[in-house]
Amino acid sequence: MTRDERTRRLARPQAFILPLLLLAAPLAYAVATLEAPAGYDNLTNGFETQTQFDLDRTVFEEREGIAEGLGPVYNAQSCAECHQSPVTGSSSQITELRVGRMDGAGNFTEPMGGSLINDRAIDPSIQERATPQDNVVAFRSSLGILGDGYVEVLPDSVFSQIQAAQPPTMKGTIVRVPVLETPGVTRIGRFGWKDQHASLVSFAADAYLNEIGITSPLMPSENSSKGRSVADFDTVPDPEDAATPAAPNGSDVEAFARFMRSTKVPSRDAVVAAMPDAQAGAALFHQIGCDICHTASLRTAPAGAVVHGMNRDLPIPSALGDKVIHPFSDFLLHDVGTGDGIVQNGGPGSAHKLRTAPLWGLRMRPRLMHDLASVSYPQAILRHTREAGPVIQAYRNLSPTQQSQLSLFLSSL
Repeated sequence: MTRDERTRRLARPQAFILPLLLLAAPLAYAVATLEAPAGYDNLTNGFETQTQFDLDRTVFEEREGIAEGLGPVYNAQSCAECHQSPVTGSSSQITELRVGRMDGAGNFTEPMGGSLINDRAIDPSIQERATPQDNVVAFRSSLGILGDGYVEVLPDSVFSQIQAAQPPTMKGTIVRVPVLETPGVTRIGRFGWKDQHASLVSFAADAYLNEIGITSPLMPSENSSKGRSVADFDTVPDPEDAATPAAPNGSDVEAFARFMRSTKVPSRDAVVAAMPDAQAGAALFHQIGCDICHTASLRTAPAGAVVHGMNRDLPIPSALGDKVIHPFSDFLLHDVGTGDGIVQNGGPGSAHKLRTAPLWGLRMRPRLMHDLASVSYPQAILRHTREAGPVIQAYRNLSPTQQSQLSLFLSSL
């Protein structure tokens, strides 16, 4: 199916489109707050109908080819290649490669073409590779996107209040980033390992270009191959995911965003979570301070709160507003000794900081940490240092039984 055929097939409702800039959104809401729906079941959370959800999921899963604009340099042929265990939208074992150059004074420089080294190319002459001068080498795992619609509608005030409550030596870094679909608007970043984006439309457009090589109205220019032009291999006019009256940011980009906004949050293993030892582990998780950064519960902005974007004001729908989620993350940048050395949008001081990894869906990950280099919970925990130093010392002070209880709790997430 061509992109034009797909565009005609997909219903394009005048749906709630976040860009986003929330107006005043207090943490204490006058209406009842409900738990966000959870499950690995390919069912909508109610943001859109099941029929539309299935259509948008099909777009998310569809493999792109050269005729659709794939590449010329890219990492995957579909979004689902990197988000699919156990269902579309979950995380996977896929990593991406980023490189850079750090001098003796600690100054980071991106190589020509940027820090991302694409693993694939449609022609061997433009295959990207790291060079001996790239002395910073980092692998980053693909993150799950289930439940990200709720993360998107967390008010900026949530992150500011979390940061204010953290101990001075463990305060997360907040990064304000542009909302691509609303020029001039910035918002606290929350998506990506460096908090590169604050809206799912921005996030989708970025990934479509950098991972699949498809341009869109928000990202209209092809990537180079380590600074070399790929124009001779780019046969599809840009933007390849063209704007339509109903989808000004690109029909696929907006389908991706709708799909992500419609996903349920990852569900827990109820059997394991009910075990006394897992419950004891949950108490230890709080007791030793893991939840200073891996925040257990957050509340989305109220349904009906006004957002600005797309030249119109639309309210947050009830499917996403007034919901409690349990991502086990503060979504802030921290230096816990495992940072990758790459500077993107947070300035030089962010080189060794990464966004706190959300722990929801953890039980579906056989490889752990941002680089997937750890394979057990104790191993991953003990890699934490620096800002996490006091917490890790408290973990070391636990008895073997208590450490096992903590691991059992983590296996329920």
